[in-house]
Amino acid sequence: MFRLEWTDQARDQFETLQAKARREHENRRQRGKRKSTRAEGLFKQVTKTIGLLRANPRHPGLQTHEFTALDHPYDPSAKVFEAYAQHRTPGAYRVFWCYGPGKGTITIIAITPHP
Repeated sequence: MFRLEWTDQARDQFETLQAKARREHENRRQRGKRKSTRAEGLFKQVTKTIGLLRANPRHPGLQTHEFTALDHPYDPSAKVFEAYAQHRTPGAYRVFWCYGPGKGTITIIAITPHP
């Protein structure tokens, strides 16, 4: 298992997704609806992706690959990676991450919809 670090941006994005999912869950519960909302599903997918990254960044379901448009926050010569939280969805969410700052650590850089 890797230890997770978060950039401020990634933490804010995660907390925003979490807050929206909680709000919609509460609204859905009050209305007596059973089906999860889109925000709840998205948060669940992002959480699962982060869990898989923590356990095995090379998990085939993540479709992890190098992403060159972002700079590594600790070492400009090191690689940044992209992992899929959603597939075949317009604006599918991605989790951008890198190894570091220390051994056994992964830093979540950003959680954003695919451009």
